[in-house]
Amino acid sequence: MDADAQKKASGEAAAQLVESGMVVGLGTGSTAAWFVKALAARKLDILGVPTSLATANLAESLGIRLGELGPVRSIDLTVDGADEIGPALALIKGGGAALLREKLVWEASKRCVVIADAEKRVAKLGKFPLPIEVVAFGHETTMLRICDALGECDLGIAPRLRVKDGVPVKTDNGNLIYDAACGRIEDPAALAAALKSVTGVVEHGLFLDLADVALVGTADGVVTLEP
Repeated sequence: MDADAQKKASGEAAAQLVESGMVVGLGTGSTAAWFVKALAARKLDILGVPTSLATANLAESLGIRLGELGPVRSIDLTVDGADEIGPALALIKGGGAALLREKLVWEASKRCVVIADAEKRVAKLGKFPLPIEVVAFGHETTMLRICDALGECDLGIAPRLRVKDGVPVKTDNGNLIYDAACGRIEDPAALAAALKSVTGVVEHGLFLDLADVALVGTADGVVTLEP
C-alpha cells in the first residue's frame, strides 16, 4: 500500500472502535479525514466533537451529529492523526495548524487513538518541524523568547513563521504558527515545559503521555502500537 492507502486503512480500523452512544473526538488532517468518512459510513448514533472548522464541515456534510467542547465535558474516544510517532507514543502534531483544539479535545478524552501511515513512525522525534502556536500580538518578541527556550534545551535554532501564499497562516483561534526545525529532540518533556513557560506561546505540538494506542498502516496491513 502507498501512504494514502495506509492512511485510509488506519482510519477505517479506528472507525471499528466506535460504538453507538459514544461521544467521539474527531481529529484534523488527511488521515483523520479517512476516519471521519469511515465513521459516517457506519451510520452509528454518536456525537462528534471536531478539532477544527475543516473537520466540522466534513463531518457535518456526511451527516455526523456534532457538539462542542465545553457543553460536552467528557469524550469517550478521540481519533486523530500525527506528524510523527516516537517512542512511548510521544507525538508531534500541528501540521494542520489545529494543535490547540486538538490538545484540548485529547485531554478531555477517556481514550486517545492515533492513526498514521508507516512513514510517521520515527526512532526520535524532531525531523518534522515542531509547530508552536503563538498570540499574534507581539509575536516577533515571542519568537525571540522561544529561541531562548530552545537554547535552554540545546537547540540553537530559530523558528520560522508559517506562511502560505505569502500570508501568515492563522489558526481557527486567530493565532499564528512558528515551526521549529529541531532535527532531534533528545528530551521532549523538557522542551515541552520550556515552551509552555514562554509568555505568548499558546500551545506546542508535543503530545506526550496522551496517546493510548496507535494504529499504523503498513505495506502488510494495520499494526497496533502501545506505549
